[in-house]
Amino acid sequence: MLKLSQPFSGLEQFVEENVPLARYTWYRIGGPARWFVRPKSVEDLQEATRRCAEWNIRPYVLGLGANLLVSDAGVDGAVFRLDAEFWQRVQVKEKNLLEVGGGADMQKLVLRTIRQGLAGVECLAGIPGTIGGGIRMNAGGKFGDIGSIVHSVQLLDAHGNLYTRSKDELVFDYRSTNISAPFILGATLELDEEDPERILRKTKEIWMYKRNTQPLNTKNAGCIFKNPRGLSAGALIDQAGLKGMRVGGAEVSDKHANFIIAHPGCSADDVMTMIKLIREKVFDRNQIHLESEVRIWP
Repeated sequence: MLKLSQPFSGLEQFVEENVPLARYTWYRIGGPARWFVRPKSVEDLQEATRRCAEWNIRPYVLGLGANLLVSDAGVDGAVFRLDAEFWQRVQVKEKNLLEVGGGADMQKLVLRTIRQGLAGVECLAGIPGTIGGGIRMNAGGKFGDIGSIVHSVQLLDAHGNLYTRSKDELVFDYRSTNISAPFILGATLELDEEDPERILRKTKEIWMYKRNTQPLNTKNAGCIFKNPRGLSAGALIDQAGLKGMRVGGAEVSDKHANFIIAHPGCSADDVMTMIKLIREKVFDRNQIHLESEVRIWP
């Protein structure tokens, strides 16, 4: 095992250097992480976080990479991935309270809660990502969002301090929360007991809607822009005549204009150029500035 450079010396068991990030994103594009940190425990995470603070290294948190565009140059910082078994835990605390790790897969959780007859998570059907990422951006859509079922969250700040925020202290807005801590370690979700067959029927309805309206079988990062209040970003892009437009390997989806598809040979720069072009065209036509929903690193 190679000895790490100074900031993370001694943490070789869970820190690597210059790791390509493309394989960890749905776009399958982007450059490397200067440091790639995969802590196996809270203690590992705390130590690595303290090193970042001491050496003035910016931390980034990577979930399943579904809502992410990494620049071709990569990330000159420490990219943390909470994918060890501990971070993916799912435990029933009480009959309708579920404790989940920040790295738990939202789609696997949907299936598990259906089997257990617990309703509430099915609104996330078809939305890829981890619980931590889902809470960070209040993932959801026309069928509901994750904020409505969050009872409490466990957090860790940039200096490695642990704390919990209850429902009363949390504000969930459209694709955002008031959580400032860089790490969401886990959450307790408050669900409703329901007939598994009824939950399954609702989940299938949501899946069918997604399949019929979104380009699910392509390389994309989900919706690129947030919907302006009372409006549809996809409709605005469509009205600007941008469906099917290509820049290099990046294309505006014919199925849903708020999706940018990455074709073979596509670069992050192609997608960035497309994002800029869409913003300009929509603003010229409607005087509306589209705000990014996809996370762009750095």
